[in-house]
Amino acid sequence: MQQSNDRILKTEYSEVMQKNYIDYAMSVIISRALPDVRDGLKPVQRRVLYDMYELGVRYDRPHRKSARIVGDTMGKYHPHGDSSIYDALVVMTQDFKKGIPLVDGHGNFGNIEGDGAAAMRYTEARLARISQEGLLADLDKDVVDFMPNFDETEKEPSVLPARFPNLLVNGSEGIAVGMATKIPPHNVGEVIDATIAYIKDESITTAGLMKYVKGPDFPTGGIVTNKDELLQIYESGSGKVKIRGRVTTENAKGGHVLLVINEIPYTMIGAGISKFLADVAALAESRKTTDVVDISNQSSKEGIRIVIELKKDADVENFTNMLYKKTKLEDTFGINMLAIADGRPETMGLKDIIKHNVAFQFELNRRKYTNLLAKEREKKEVQEGLIKACNVIDLIIEILRGSKDRPQAKACLVEGVTEGINFKSKESKIMAGMLHFTERQADAILELRLYRLIGLEIEALNREYEQTTANIYRYEDILDRRESMAQVIIDDLQAMKKTYAVPRKTSIENAEEVVYEEKKMEEMDVIFLMDRFGYCKTIDQATLDRNREAVESENAWIVECKNTGKLCAFTNKGNLHTIKVADLPHGRFRDKGIPIDNVSNYSSAQEDIICVLPQAEVSTLRLLFVTKQAMIKYCTGDEFDVAKRMVAATKLADDDEVVKVDILYDQSYVAMFTHKGYLLKIDALEVPMKKKAAVGVRGMKLEKDDYVEMAVVGSTHVERNVVEFHEKKIDLALIRAQKRDAKGTKLK
Repeated sequence: MQQSNDRILKTEYSEVMQKNYIDYAMSVIISRALPDVRDGLKPVQRRVLYDMYELGVRYDRPHRKSARIVGDTMGKYHPHGDSSIYDALVVMTQDFKKGIPLVDGHGNFGNIEGDGAAAMRYTEARLARISQEGLLADLDKDVVDFMPNFDETEKEPSVLPARFPNLLVNGSEGIAVGMATKIPPHNVGEVIDATIAYIKDESITTAGLMKYVKGPDFPTGGIVTNKDELLQIYESGSGKVKIRGRVTTENAKGGHVLLVINEIPYTMIGAGISKFLADVAALAESRKTTDVVDISNQSSKEGIRIVIELKKDADVENFTNMLYKKTKLEDTFGINMLAIADGRPETMGLKDIIKHNVAFQFELNRRKYTNLLAKEREKKEVQEGLIKACNVIDLIIEILRGSKDRPQAKACLVEGVTEGINFKSKESKIMAGMLHFTERQADAILELRLYRLIGLEIEALNREYEQTTANIYRYEDILDRRESMAQVIIDDLQAMKKTYAVPRKTSIENAEEVVYEEKKMEEMDVIFLMDRFGYCKTIDQATLDRNREAVESENAWIVECKNTGKLCAFTNKGNLHTIKVADLPHGRFRDKGIPIDNVSNYSSAQEDIICVLPQAEVSTLRLLFVTKQAMIKYCTGDEFDVAKRMVAATKLADDDEVVKVDILYDQSYVAMFTHKGYLLKIDALEVPMKKKAAVGVRGMKLEKDDYVEMAVVGSTHVERNVVEFHEKKIDLALIRAQKRDAKGTKLK
């Protein structure tokens, strides 16, 4: 039997979990969710762009199927599923999310209103020019380190050689473990100017840089309204930017005014536009404003155009301020400039990001020109050998013709070895022995083509040599002097600005806080209606009078109330839900209304409403509670004068629920009917007062498996009070009242 050498290591479980969780968290932070400050890209974005570069899907070549790009990226570099890769590809094509799109998409890649992109099998893509020239250029010059891919069958760059601060230009959003990043896009021309200013003066302050970078430049335009707070945000790397949509007015027929929104807050991208339209419609329906005539979304490929038609006498300024206050037309963008710097996550200000990028530019150029210098020196060595060979070409031809093989000829050229070579004269042998070409020069001479001996070709060789010498001098100067390298970087940045700079879209200003004077609602009596499906609305008294029969037959609840007040809805689960009457649509009887779930915390799937009363009346009344298990009490109405949308109206035992909530008067009685057919009538004085947090007292003795099915409150001044229970009609006025906690009378 073979003895196992395995050992069992005992350790604390919590320590193992902590270590593994930290490893997992760092993996997500470094390898998935956060961008690198040097190229501004997350790993999935970097891999998509590099794969497109490797596939040859360049900006000056035809588009290729997105599915091909996604599949190749997943198979070679990013084995985390095709959806994450395609999502990254889609976002890099969207000009409404990125300052400058890094991918040129062909097909349906979604739109600003939130419609998703078509499946990857339908869309096509290729690199955008800025990606090829600004992020992927010089990859062949050993400017960045390459690392093995996930299965060590390929090599991928650890970072792309970005020639501009892409992190600022395109921004980034990502959620890691315990941290998140949210960097807004900026204007590429301004960012390049700020980078050049930093290169020229490393002691420049954040305020100095902000003479160039005015603030975020969102693709959707809009207005940043807190200009004075931007300096602190860009120094610390975090803060909140307030943004507004841009509103203009146009005149329409009939003297109406058109409010036109053609620039929206960046945060409104996607479902935010439809939400904004719904919010404006809700303001009109709830009569918060009566100025709206029509709302239309006329947006197209040319841009955003949301049109709100107002009445003739509308206060346009006040209505616009209402939109800023009540909708997402004014919003905040939370900035948290977190990125990977030197292998760890770091929150950086504007200057820190530019500082890291400039340091990266110097490193890229150092490696680039070191590589170019080595190649030019090799070229110079070869050129010097060819020029020298042209001067003694007759001797070299004599050596080649007299040699038995290539090694013999090369030995003569490099070391002057003449043994075994047939020369025409003794002088030629002596001169051959004096030759001392380098190995590289000797190889070039042996591969020299005869046409290079033409006079013009020799002149061209001399010109190439002069150019190579000049290049070597220039490269050495760039590598030896920081000023020279800085000028090279500045020249590259200025060339990029000339090609890619675009006018700023977002205005930066100090706007005053909007003042919206909400018109006071004129108080009036209304009728609250709720049908059996939970849809509710309000109508006026005249509408009720005209449609009384239909109203009573079609609605479960009909309550008179004030349009400025609240309603109290009590449920079988012992909860009280308050509803603002002003939140309900007011109009015609045949209007559908809105679900009560939308204006309260009530959920029709979990509980049933058993009583609806105006809150103003409730506060002056006594409310009776009867439960299924025959618990009974009353509470004073002031306990339900609450501001919360939901509170517990009474305490219930397990498996109990409220059967009846009603108004309790002094000259009244309570009748309880059980499932097994028992009836107990007690005087109102028998019902004790309890707080809403109390369960109450037992109102009736129940047999096993019996429960209260119905309860009725009646007045002792009424001669007849006929109710129907289990298809039997009972006149409660004829029933004798008993003491509380009695068994009651069995109904025949």
